[in-house]
Amino acid sequence: MAAILFGLFLVLLILGVPIGFVLALSSVGAMFSADYPLVILSQRLFTALDSFPFMAIPLFMLAGSIMSHGGITKRIVDFALSIFGNIKGALAHVVATSGIMMGGISGSGVADTAALGAVMVPEMKKRKYDAGFSAALVAASGSIGLIIPPSIALIIYGVTTQSSIGDLFVAGIIPGVAIGVGFFIYSYFVARKKDYPKEGKVSAKGVWTSFKKAVWSLLMPVIIILGIRGGVFTATEGGAIISVYAFFISAFIYKEIKLKDIPKIFYDAALSTAVISTIIASTSLFGWLLSSEQIPQKITAFLLGITDNPILLLLIINLLLLIVGMFLDSGPAIMLLAPILAPVAQSLGVDMVQFGIIMVINLTIGLLTPPVGTSMYVASNVSGVPIMRLAKKLMPFWLIMITVLLLITFIPGITTMVIQ
Repeated sequence: MAAILFGLFLVLLILGVPIGFVLALSSVGAMFSADYPLVILSQRLFTALDSFPFMAIPLFMLAGSIMSHGGITKRIVDFALSIFGNIKGALAHVVATSGIMMGGISGSGVADTAALGAVMVPEMKKRKYDAGFSAALVAASGSIGLIIPPSIALIIYGVTTQSSIGDLFVAGIIPGVAIGVGFFIYSYFVARKKDYPKEGKVSAKGVWTSFKKAVWSLLMPVIIILGIRGGVFTATEGGAIISVYAFFISAFIYKEIKLKDIPKIFYDAALSTAVISTIIASTSLFGWLLSSEQIPQKITAFLLGITDNPILLLLIINLLLLIVGMFLDSGPAIMLLAPILAPVAQSLGVDMVQFGIIMVINLTIGLLTPPVGTSMYVASNVSGVPIMRLAKKLMPFWLIMITVLLLITFIPGITTMVIQ
């Protein structure tokens, strides 16, 4: 049965079938081969979605859709520009900084990449920035949204492993900011080398003016993190609160959303939710079949049988996650691998919150790597830069993220000190 399950999975993946259908069809094929009752199919698909924590996903999707239509991205970019306008390559620094700020709002690396790309790539082209560098920076900075709370990937990990979503959110702040700062530093040296332009003088008055316009947007991640960590509301309730808040400031303070925009906003959110829900449901079925065949236990025993050196085992796990991230998006990868790898990590004394951040950073790098890097494809479409050229320009960004990943892996206090 396992051979048919994995064989169908690989064939369908190579053929380019969407991952939700790959998981579902390979599971159905394996069930037929092993004479499993087909009633399990409907049970697993619906049970997977019958989860209160998972309700946070459509709500944060709605908040992200409102953000993209409501002028929130523009005000964050303007605020960042008011701070860094006097530095060479100001627009590059604005992209890196905006990626950090937007990561605390939408929860989706792909959505942030699309929003940043639509606003910043045309402006960078006008100022003669290298197109490959611009696209790579937008893709990498946008992907930080998968790490900084509220992260949909961290919600999925928390539900899958029964870890505290509030702790995961707090633990993701330092790694996400560290990666963004790394992008900022790299951009500074590129800007100096290429002599990219400044964007005007920085003044206290200008910063204060742009801050007042952006403050309502900047409060969104603060509300989410403090609310969840303070026990005021759950992650799901936080999604509802932040959606209402985003709509209020977009419609009544920024006045960017009109009545005619509402159907489009809900349609975009519903479409994104449908895609993720399909993946979650089919991953649950696939994972149940793996468990019934005791494949996770066999993989755990195999990994522990390779070596008892914890450093080497953690490196192997990271390498495995990096490879998987090249082919699977974060959602299905987490749901498939977290039940398998979490017990191995626990046996090595790794905190489950720390392991969640390790897993998400690995899979975030996967958003930026061929052949299935979603953020990379979004940036390529927005900028017109071919995929292979973009992949080459992304290499320094991979190195920055891998450096932070190794620090998180071998210095647990970076993530755990903030949740003690």
